[in-house]
Amino acid sequence: MTKKTLDVDYTSRPVDAAGRKSTLSMFMVMLGFTFFSASMWVGQQLAAGLNFSGFIWALILGGIILAAYTGALGYIGAKTGLSLDMLSRRSFGIKGSYLPSAMISFTQIGWFGVGLAMFAIPVAKELMGLEVTADYMPWQGYLMVGIAGILMTASAYFGIKSLTIVSYIAVPAVAILGTVAMILAIKRGDMGLVEQFAIGSKDLGIIAGAGLVVGSFVSGGTATPNFTRFAKSGKIGLITTVIAFFVGNSLMFLFGAVSSIYAGGNDIFEVMLNLNLFYMAVLVLGLNIWTTNDNALYTAGLGLSNITGWSKKSMVIVSGIIGTVAAVWLYWNFCGWLNVLNCTLPPVGIILIISYFTGRKDFMQEPTTQVNWWSVAGVVAGAVVANLVHWGFPAINGMAVAAVLYLIGKKLS
Repeated sequence: MTKKTLDVDYTSRPVDAAGRKSTLSMFMVMLGFTFFSASMWVGQQLAAGLNFSGFIWALILGGIILAAYTGALGYIGAKTGLSLDMLSRRSFGIKGSYLPSAMISFTQIGWFGVGLAMFAIPVAKELMGLEVTADYMPWQGYLMVGIAGILMTASAYFGIKSLTIVSYIAVPAVAILGTVAMILAIKRGDMGLVEQFAIGSKDLGIIAGAGLVVGSFVSGGTATPNFTRFAKSGKIGLITTVIAFFVGNSLMFLFGAVSSIYAGGNDIFEVMLNLNLFYMAVLVLGLNIWTTNDNALYTAGLGLSNITGWSKKSMVIVSGIIGTVAAVWLYWNFCGWLNVLNCTLPPVGIILIISYFTGRKDFMQEPTTQVNWWSVAGVVAGAVVANLVHWGFPAINGMAVAAVLYLIGKKLS
């Protein structure tokens, strides 16, 4: 009689009571998830186009939309104990779920690679004095990418326990050190925050600014169930997600905004360098990227496991290798494409939300449908509309189209 290996990652089954985590642990994991360095770039755009009051209103409006979307997914993940991919099996069919799994895996591997380069390239420039361009990077830079890739892949390999440990270390460090650096930068300036925000053309509307806020993390936020499924209740999953997205995302936007208006850079790393805090800058940048990259690789591993049937751990290794090898190329060539792909994931999330709240009992049953073609059509049509229609919020446009098609299909069937 062979001993059955226990799936500690709950790859293909609901998280049971023994696997549930404390509220504090869930809060730390979700905050680490939202500590996303690319959000600081968005903060720079917001500061360039909005005055201080407009900036705050854009954060509030965009934050409400983003929190509502991710909060609903967080609740569903915690209530069912199921990952995004297992939820997709119930909304898209067993083989139909391969589409959202492939989409989320592809984008998360891409962002993992970009994150590695976001850390390695500026650190290599400052630490080793290297000249780095889109066409050339010395071997020392590639070595740094490789080391960071191995470390981040290793922590994602060990699953939610490792992600929790990294988050407990990174979240307080990034929040405290980043805030201190931001305050020091403001004190060195000639004007206060409100006056400094007023400088410039300010040609961005609040609605457009809120659209940037939503678009910054609506893609990654679709993977929320992968983490909240470990929460002790649906209520805790909802609350920790909403608070984390408001606090974590807003802090990243503020870091990026203050960095640009006081130091001319687009992230807190450059502010810290201008304050002669090099080692603190490396620590904050590294921990910031580590938390998000771990979550990205964990999500990619779950998605590829659903498609291939191989273990999550083996798929994390495969994803980590691909992301590490392609990191520098992805950084210089693929950010635009990844932003296009970001618009393809919100239609997946809205279909999961609608299908759950219109048929909760079905979600606790093993799926039998192979492909729900209306769900697939909704995602494809929603992605096209989100990328081609530039009025309003692209992500919401895509979700609206996907929701209508899904509901039509549900009514007809």
